[in-house]
Amino acid sequence: MTLFEKFCWYTESEQSVKMTPEERYGYISDWAGRARGTNPNVFDELTELLLKSGEWSEDEFAENEKLFNSIVGGFLRQNKLLNAELSELEPSGAVNTAVYDALKRFDDELSGNTHADFLKEAVEAVFNDFGALRRSDVRKKFAGSVTGSSGTDSVEVFGYINFLKDCDASVQWTLFMPGLVEYQQRDSGIKVQSFEYMKLPSLRFIGLEKDLSENSEELKKLLNTLNHMSEYSCGFDYDAILLHHFGKGVDVEECHGIWGRFFKEGTPVPDGYGYVDFVPLNDGKCGVPYISQFAFAKFTGDVNSMLREEGFDANAMYDITRNIILGQNVCIPYPDKYWTAEVYLDGLGKACTAYLFSVEK
Repeated sequence: MTLFEKFCWYTESEQSVKMTPEERYGYISDWAGRARGTNPNVFDELTELLLKSGEWSEDEFAENEKLFNSIVGGFLRQNKLLNAELSELEPSGAVNTAVYDALKRFDDELSGNTHADFLKEAVEAVFNDFGALRRSDVRKKFAGSVTGSSGTDSVEVFGYINFLKDCDASVQWTLFMPGLVEYQQRDSGIKVQSFEYMKLPSLRFIGLEKDLSENSEELKKLLNTLNHMSEYSCGFDYDAILLHHFGKGVDVEECHGIWGRFFKEGTPVPDGYGYVDFVPLNDGKCGVPYISQFAFAKFTGDVNSMLREEGFDANAMYDITRNIILGQNVCIPYPDKYWTAEVYLDGLGKACTAYLFSVEK
């Protein structure tokens, strides 16, 4: 089987004329779910192949250029087919219209019009002459690094093929995530009460990096300290447990949880306490300060199920909040500015019924 054949390509159903719009959209969504389970590993194989291009003979260059062009052409044809089918289905209300932006971005990348400024030179070089891959600097930026089935492995170089991999994922997420979110809410016994994106000014999160769930006295001291800092209120005064990895991948840096609260920029930090700063715009560096943009989801239903881990990548609120974001084709700045937070609307020590998830809009 060739690398081209390993990709999970979309083909229109032979029964489409007999299907309702909902059934046709369901057929497309089912394909997207299958492709998400297949394509990441194939993109990694493509990366590994291109990284070896410095060792290719002239015949291998010709053969692999043909292979690469066939893959690019296959995705361009697939995007055109999906656009046509989805546009036909859109009047039915079945289509999640966020898919169109994802398809447009994917088409741009496939055409060599990359959105990543730091890759433009390498991408243009290879699109003009495939032989540019003989150059080590071009080869590394074009091929990128292997990121694993989930796409979250830490990498040395996030290259052009990594961007294609992400674009492919974005198309699939916008197709099947809304249905998955509905299923996860039914299955978990909880429901999204409200969901919004927030962009706040510069902030400082202050608290203690320790588990206080079994230490009521120390938790009381924490809350008392935070309550006496009300003059520095930022207006978003919910207690929370901030979870982050210092801008590194989850595969190389453990999760750090800080019990505390958001305050205004530059708020004095009490002795023995830690803090994390947030700014409105990405400074282009990994790690803190993080971006003060996030999705804010509030939940209702079975409180015990909200942090349920069984059947989820992390827990119910984390997965559902993340999946809504992915379904809307909004950027999660992983790993360099990635953070989340469990929110306690009635204060730490009470029920956790809300979640924050970092985004960059």
